[in-house]
Amino acid sequence: FGFYRTLFKVKGSSSSHTSGELAQVRFVTRVGFEMEGKNKVVNISLTDSLDNNFSYDFKVAISNKNKRFNAHSVANNIYEKIIGKKSIFLSKIIFVSDKLSSRKNVIKELYQSDFDGGNVKRLTRHRGLVISPAISHDGKRVLYSLISSIKRSKKRNINLRMLNIATNKSSLISARRGINSGAVFLAGDKNILLTLSIVGNTEIYKMNLKTKKLIRITKNYAQDVDPSMRADGERMAFLSNRSGPAMIYTLDPRHTEKNVRRISYVGKFNATPRFSPEGSEIAFSSWVDNRFDIFRIGVDGTNLVRLTKDFGSNEDPTYSPDGEFIAFSSQRVLSKKRVLQDVYIMDREGTILGNITSHFGKCITPRWSK
Repeated sequence: FGFYRTLFKVKGSSSSHTSGELAQVRFVTRVGFEMEGKNKVVNISLTDSLDNNFSYDFKVAISNKNKRFNAHSVANNIYEKIIGKKSIFLSKIIFVSDKLSSRKNVIKELYQSDFDGGNVKRLTRHRGLVISPAISHDGKRVLYSLISSIKRSKKRNINLRMLNIATNKSSLISARRGINSGAVFLAGDKNILLTLSIVGNTEIYKMNLKTKKLIRITKNYAQDVDPSMRADGERMAFLSNRSGPAMIYTLDPRHTEKNVRRISYVGKFNATPRFSPEGSEIAFSSWVDNRFDIFRIGVDGTNLVRLTKDFGSNEDPTYSPDGEFIAFSSQRVLSKKRVLQDVYIMDREGTILGNITSHFGKCITPRWSK
């Protein structure tokens, strides 16, 4: 209840719901159920105690088969009427877990859950090592890399694959020798960015998913990896060791190696830069005080904010679709024999709301979809 209450907090309303303080509640919702032919609907009446002109009456169709979806759908509609923008109640989070591993065989597969961790669904069945997922803008496909073995040389190759969530079919996107990883969808979902090692060191390329044509974006002797693209396509963030340890750089991807700028200087090295939905800031993890912690920074390198501290080792931040929350992976060392790693959610100011995975193996690399 506290988690949902936090999501519904709005200016001018009280977060307290005790009977002695009901006079401070701003928004009142009345809910009723009825049948319209063979269909069930929820009738919702929403009023604002501070604004007599704010009054909404609307209906939401529901299904007997999915009560969880019904609740989230009703909550989504109420939130949109109050806040005026889309909520995260119908969004999904994709993550990697080693739940199926044994002592002799490490298995990492891709899973999907509702934004609050419920309704967990296994997406891949490779019984191998799945890493680095990325979700398409329409939420229908997932890019990920699969570590496989090369029989002749007995070396492992990192191949890039794409999963259609609706059909549960996986297809090979790139299997060039070496690294095919760190991929993300570009606007329109027809092109992707990915990291390849075909020239020796790792560089970032743009690929057309239909033709497989490559355009090289970075060109440097250093290792350039893990791209993230701003929604307008005019700025790309990536990791590079051009100055020594891996730090965050940005460039204009329309002009190869022009306007390259280092924007991070915190910690011994950085990882997983990710743009916020509106593109004004970047969340990332940095190795500080012998562990990873999560920071956010303006795209111009200003306004650095540390979001986690004294809460285990924290990595892989991913923004919610509305930009108000961040999901991340947190590792908690309880003893020499027991280490927990789960997906948590915090607001963009660093207030941790709680974990959405528990007793589900080591859960890493969350990615938030619409």
